[in-house]
Amino acid sequence: MSKTFNVYCDESTHLENDGMPFFMLAYISVAYNQIKIHKEALKSIRARHKAKGEIKWTKTCEGNYHYYADLIDYFFSSDINFRSIIVDKNQIDKDRDNFDYNEFYFKMYYQLIHHKTSLEYNYNIYLDIKDTRSHKKLAKLKDILKWNTSIRNFQFIRSHESSFMQLADLIMGAINYKLRGENKVTAKNKLIEKIESHCKRPITKSTPKNDGKFNLFFIDLK
Repeated sequence: MSKTFNVYCDESTHLENDGMPFFMLAYISVAYNQIKIHKEALKSIRARHKAKGEIKWTKTCEGNYHYYADLIDYFFSSDINFRSIIVDKNQIDKDRDNFDYNEFYFKMYYQLIHHKTSLEYNYNIYLDIKDTRSHKKLAKLKDILKWNTSIRNFQFIRSHESSFMQLADLIMGAINYKLRGENKVTAKNKLIEKIESHCKRPITKSTPKNDGKFNLFFIDLK
């Protein structure tokens, strides 16, 4: 039987005119037969810290630092994988003939998912439903990835329903924060240091292509 992975996608500062310098897409990938184990482990960490509410990078503070730090430690000790693509928006040539930001957005999603799938496995792709346009986005993603027979399912879920999607938000938020040079919140700085101590490299550069655990791809559009 072919191995199956659930892929939980999220996005950050990806809107064309949000005033933010970096476009980011990311996912957390979990082997289907390990989902229950990881869910129980994450639930146990939450209970130990008596934590409530959704895991979000924007909520990182001294009060929940140890909880979030334990989540990061668990991620790196587990077989859960993370991948993100990052684009410096200053490199996006909006004046190019026939440029369309929506098309660019979907091309980046193609880059995110395409290069780390294998036809030897099966994949279920989950996306965070955000607004009334989400269903059009889902249809478009299905279309651009229809050749990939290893992708068996595309589905929307809400981020508060998925601890894996929330974990993607936490890690992606740390990368984005470091890239923007913001170092005002001590707890956020400490969490970034923890991630980098696990990675053994800065989170502001691409990782080796074959890095499956923590894969960062900074796309150069020049």
